[in-house]
Amino acid sequence: MTDRAEDQPAGRERQVTGAAAVAGSGLVAEPPVPLSQARFPDGAHFRIEIPSVEGPAVLRAVVAAAVERRITVNRVSQGSGAMLLSAAELREMARIGADSGIEVSLFVGPREEWDIGRAAGSPDGQTLAGRLRGTRQLRYAVDDICRAAEQGIRGFLVGDPGLLHLVTGLQASGQLPASIVWKVSAVLAPSNPLSFRQLELLGGSTINVPSDLTLGQIAEMRAASALPIDLYVETPDAMGGIVRGHEAADLISVAAPMYTKFGLRNSRPLYPSGLHLTDEAAAIAREKVRRAAVSLEWIDRSGLGLTQSQPGAKGLGVPEPSR
Repeated sequence: MTDRAEDQPAGRERQVTGAAAVAGSGLVAEPPVPLSQARFPDGAHFRIEIPSVEGPAVLRAVVAAAVERRITVNRVSQGSGAMLLSAAELREMARIGADSGIEVSLFVGPREEWDIGRAAGSPDGQTLAGRLRGTRQLRYAVDDICRAAEQGIRGFLVGDPGLLHLVTGLQASGQLPASIVWKVSAVLAPSNPLSFRQLELLGGSTINVPSDLTLGQIAEMRAASALPIDLYVETPDAMGGIVRGHEAADLISVAAPMYTKFGLRNSRPLYPSGLHLTDEAAAIAREKVRRAAVSLEWIDRSGLGLTQSQPGAKGLGVPEPSR
C-alpha cells in the first residue's frame, strides 16, 4: 500500500481523527470488541474480492482496472455458474487467473431458482435460490465442478449444504484436486457462530456471512472458528444495498482473516449473464475495483497496520491450467 500513501499531499499531518473528536465531545464510545488474532497462511489480515466477474472479458477488465488503480485483487467470483461458460471460456479464465495470481471462483450450477420448480421464484422463496433439487441436480452439479476443474479452475462457490458435504468427501478421497477452494456462498450465509461452525465441519474453505452483522456479532463468529470470513462491505440492492467500505479497517480488525468483497449498490442484476451483458458487466466490475481502491485508502488511513495478501498467496484457489 506504499504507493497509495505516497499519493498524499506532502507535509500532510493527521492531527484530527474522528475518534479523538468524539472523545473530546464527552460522548461515550462504543464498547470495544476483541480484535482477531487469526491470519491467512501468509500472515495477512485481508484479501480483496471482486464478485460477479461473469466471464473472460469481465475478468480482463478487472485485471486492467487493478493495474490502473495500483491495487491487488486476490480473488474474483462469478454468479451465473460454470455451467454457462464454454470449455474455451473456462480455459481462458483459468489462464488469466493463473497469470495474475488471482483465485477464480465460479458458482456451481444448476440451482433451484432456475429449475422447473417455481417455489424459489416466489416472493418468500429466495432462501431456496442456491439449493439443488433432487439427485438429478446433484449429479449435474458434480459434473459442473469436474468439467471446470478439467480446464484448471480451482475455486467454486457452493450454495447447497448437501453438495458441500458430497464434494469435500470426493476431494478427501482424491477424486477432486486437493487445491480446490470451496467458498460457501452468501445464499447460505450463517447468522450465528454455531451455523458458521457447521458449515466449517461440512468442509467449507471460506464462509460468507451476512453484511449487516455488527462488529460484536462478527467477533462471535471469529471466536468460534479461525476459518476465513467473506464479507461484502458493499452489497447490491437485492442484498440490502449496504455500503460500509469506509468501515473496512474496523471490520477486518475483528474478522481477520477476511475476504473483503465489493458488490455495487444501484447496479443492474447480471445473473444469468452472457454476451448481451458483457459491456455492462465489465463497467460494473471496473467500478467495484474503484470502490476497492477507495476502501483501501480508508484502511491505510486507519493506522491499524493491516496487511493484504500478495498475488498467488498460499490458500488462494489460483487456477492450474494445463500448459
